[in-house]
Amino acid sequence: MALLEDGAWRGKVWTGAWTDGAGGTYPAVEPATGEELGEVGKATPADVEEAGARAAQAQRGWAALPFEQRAAVLRRAGDLLAASADEVKGWLARESGSILPFGDFQVHTSAQECYEASALPSHPYGELLRTGSPRLSFARRVPVGVVGVIAPFNVPTILAIRAIAPALALGNAVILKPDPRTAVSGGAMFAALFEQAGVPEGVFQVLPGGADVGEALVVDPAVRVIAFTGSTKAGRAVGALAGQHLKRAHLELGGNSALIVMPDVDVTAAASVGAWGTFAHSGQICMATSRHLVHASIAEEYTQVLTDKVKDLPVGDPFRDSVALGPVIDAGQRDRVHGLVTASVDAGATVRTGGTYDGLFYRPTVLGDVPVEAPAYQQEIFGPVAPVTPFSSVDEVAELAAGTEYGLSLGILTRDVYAGLQLAERIPAGLVHINDQTVNDEAVAPFGGVGASGTGSRHGGPQANIEAFTETQWVTLRGDLPAYPF
Repeated sequence: MALLEDGAWRGKVWTGAWTDGAGGTYPAVEPATGEELGEVGKATPADVEEAGARAAQAQRGWAALPFEQRAAVLRRAGDLLAASADEVKGWLARESGSILPFGDFQVHTSAQECYEASALPSHPYGELLRTGSPRLSFARRVPVGVVGVIAPFNVPTILAIRAIAPALALGNAVILKPDPRTAVSGGAMFAALFEQAGVPEGVFQVLPGGADVGEALVVDPAVRVIAFTGSTKAGRAVGALAGQHLKRAHLELGGNSALIVMPDVDVTAAASVGAWGTFAHSGQICMATSRHLVHASIAEEYTQVLTDKVKDLPVGDPFRDSVALGPVIDAGQRDRVHGLVTASVDAGATVRTGGTYDGLFYRPTVLGDVPVEAPAYQQEIFGPVAPVTPFSSVDEVAELAAGTEYGLSLGILTRDVYAGLQLAERIPAGLVHINDQTVNDEAVAPFGGVGASGTGSRHGGPQANIEAFTETQWVTLRGDLPAYPF
């Protein structure tokens, strides 16, 4: 099964057909080699205005379809994704630096998002209400109209489809702005997918572009809801702008997620769990384990085992070689990661392995004895770096884990699972995993962070998706006209 083999996407944007973007084109670049993979169409704010009007018009017919037809489209999209797995994984490897097993995870989860969304059109969508008048009174959920989706580079399929699929299933039109660095695997791929699945023209559109396109999407009057996934800094700007225009913004933002390792664990097994949480996809995951908080009695042993596990991991081109870590996305991200490492060493941390790079290939890095003042402790790293900080008591680790502005994911490793759950209740987090690392995601589960990590669970599971992409409407129905005093 092929989605993009005909090359029609090259240099184009998707408006229901492949058309020229008003901004011309820019190259899709492979981080591992610097090779240009093709030209991508570049949209402008003028394209957004036209897309909004087109989407608002097309949405009415889409929402009016029998619910079975929308459900069938989403099921076909899931089937097409699964059938096109090798093609999608290849683009993810080349464009985002994803190793093939992580590509497998993205394709599987993205297909599941479509399958789960296909159940939404038939989900109960209202409730009967009590009323003091002789009438029928009920509340029902209706589509918001047009949803704007702004998706990031790091996991471009999942982080786009988790908003696209439920929004479409519930009768909305969608305009997607992918990150320019992954405009094929996170944009053009979806255009081809939903065209082949049977989404009508204008109901789904893809407009790659920069911050000006994202801003235009937020302020366009046709767009009523924004689903944004990205950095906390950008999310604050999106939320403020959406608020000025009286729009809902669902914000999935950054994280500085802690993995708490209690003294009763098997240290070797715990270090394996922690290694995956930090180094999967070179740490470029919002849920990545960013702080290893380890009981002082085992901290040195844990740090050494973690170091031994990752020091020889192969780092390289994930499309052509069998590697454990691919490249980081670009030089700016590499330099930011390296700056955090060097500044943290200056603050007192010790490099146990790594701390070096070749091009965009950053070696897996373990930092021991990281002070809480160190930048690698305080900030989201978004790279292959594991800071280890010891603690001495439950009260101390609860304070440490809760001591940043973020509140995305939390992992606690302990043999006393009930004590772990009690500890979790003291730490603000949208996601909690007892005896697992912090990177977990399923299409059936609500996902979202608190604090600087976002505005709560807005994706995953029917309740969260229905709340995110519909409005509540009160309806009354009388058999006869009422009599009023005048």
